[in-house]
Amino acid sequence: MSPAHYDFVIVGGGSAGCVLAHRLSADPSVRVLVLEAGRRDAWWDVFIHMPAAFAFPIGSRFYDWRYESEPEPRMAGRRIYHARGKVLGGSSSINGMIFQRGNPHDYERWAREPGMAKWSYAHCLPYFKRMESCRAGADEWRGADGPLVLERGDARGPLFDAFFEAAQQAGYALTPDVNGYRQEGFARFDRNVFGGMRWSAARAYLHPVRGRKNLEILCGAHATKLRFEGTRATGVEVSVGGGAASTFTAGEVICAGGAFNSPQLLQLSGVGPADLLAANGIPLVVDLPGVGQNLQDHLEVYIQHACQKRVSMTPALNWWKRPWIGAQWILGRGPGMTNHFEGGGFVRSDTQLDEPDVMFHFLPLAVRYDGTRPIAGHGYQVHVGPMLASSTGSVQIRSADPRVAPKLTFNYLDTQQDRDDWVAAVRLAREIMAQPAFAELDDGERSPGPDVESDTEILDWVAKDAETALHPSCTCRMGTGQDSVTDPDSLRVHGTTGLRVIDASVMPSITNANIYAPSMMIAEKAADRVLGLDALPPDPSPFYRAPIGRLASSV
Repeated sequence: MSPAHYDFVIVGGGSAGCVLAHRLSADPSVRVLVLEAGRRDAWWDVFIHMPAAFAFPIGSRFYDWRYESEPEPRMAGRRIYHARGKVLGGSSSINGMIFQRGNPHDYERWAREPGMAKWSYAHCLPYFKRMESCRAGADEWRGADGPLVLERGDARGPLFDAFFEAAQQAGYALTPDVNGYRQEGFARFDRNVFGGMRWSAARAYLHPVRGRKNLEILCGAHATKLRFEGTRATGVEVSVGGGAASTFTAGEVICAGGAFNSPQLLQLSGVGPADLLAANGIPLVVDLPGVGQNLQDHLEVYIQHACQKRVSMTPALNWWKRPWIGAQWILGRGPGMTNHFEGGGFVRSDTQLDEPDVMFHFLPLAVRYDGTRPIAGHGYQVHVGPMLASSTGSVQIRSADPRVAPKLTFNYLDTQQDRDDWVAAVRLAREIMAQPAFAELDDGERSPGPDVESDTEILDWVAKDAETALHPSCTCRMGTGQDSVTDPDSLRVHGTTGLRVIDASVMPSITNANIYAPSMMIAEKAADRVLGLDALPPDPSPFYRAPIGRLASSV
């Protein structure tokens, strides 16, 4: 492809970029180019498309950018590994396929900030519904005919049955749908899986429209710098396949590289904190101190138990069964069809809160995210982590060389509130796992183990064992304050023209769940603004408000 002029150049073919490409190219009068630095999501690639194979791409240089944080002071000095998708569809092509919108209070909190009134739950709900095709059934809160097909996890069998019963025995509620009227409670989870196939953003949004004559998709295309005339963005310098840079000119450039790459590209191009840019020899275009600040994420730990009965999915992990599992999957059945994260829940660690602050995922096997098994025989585990972390960090370039990964500092566990929340979350998880429902299954806690009991011991274990839940966000936050980067109405970068950021980095604060669904909702909502279309009218559907001072009852 020779350099050419486009109406819109989208930098990043991940979750948000795929949505934008689909919606913007629906106007046949505009030309749209998507630049994706990773590989194509080939139809034959079983590691991408088989739900149960999601552990294989993580850590692979073929699928994963393999980022690491700086040594985290309160995490035993560890560098925390961060997987990011190096393939069309971005992280939606390698993630755990968990689809959760977050809590309505997240968007109400956004809307209370100056200039953010149109990001309330009522304003966001129509776009969540527009993107969904909810196989469990559309209703007042769920969509019926959107591009993204969602299945409800099966979440049945002796271990899942015991988990849901244990949650109720511990005093917590069941809820029909954590993405519907009420998030709080325990339920089978939605997942972006359809017919046993991963339904990534690329599969949902790009593949159906890739034949449009006004849409071009270029993979292996590393955006190295934005081009400016004054403060107006005019195009993107791109290295294709590691070759010499070419320039694609654009009426508008949209950064959709996510919480790491969008601020990195802005900084490399002269938009960011003046002192950081000067230190790296980059000419200043706009002094914007908030670029790369406000980095937020979720941590999680696995509380793992050995199982007395042979009822877990552990046998499916045996290497010699993989060909048979693959053959079954091709025929549309067997353990390859599941993403494992089929059920879990959200609870309040304190009944004085008005929204859940702890998330659980239950798995009917004991395994690390990279696919390794810490328990020799049958086992099960619950993933747990606080959702309202107050610690923030930053993304900063180290060099003017775009091939050098940015410096990632998260400051995990930096606040006393976060440390208190972690102790509460682990104790809640253990309370559930100790209920009578597990009595005939439980063969003892293996991680962290009975020796970890005091607050100090729990925090020491979290520091040494916690992993990222892979939800980086908020580094180009929208708002009107001096620390904001993007305009809430247009998502244009402050101080520039012809330049927007539309991805998870524009969140002002992290949502109370996985960030895949909110990232795509942001892109859906922003696409209308980019095209100059009227926004969908606010949806006044009610949402659950927790009874302060007591736990919720099941519905």
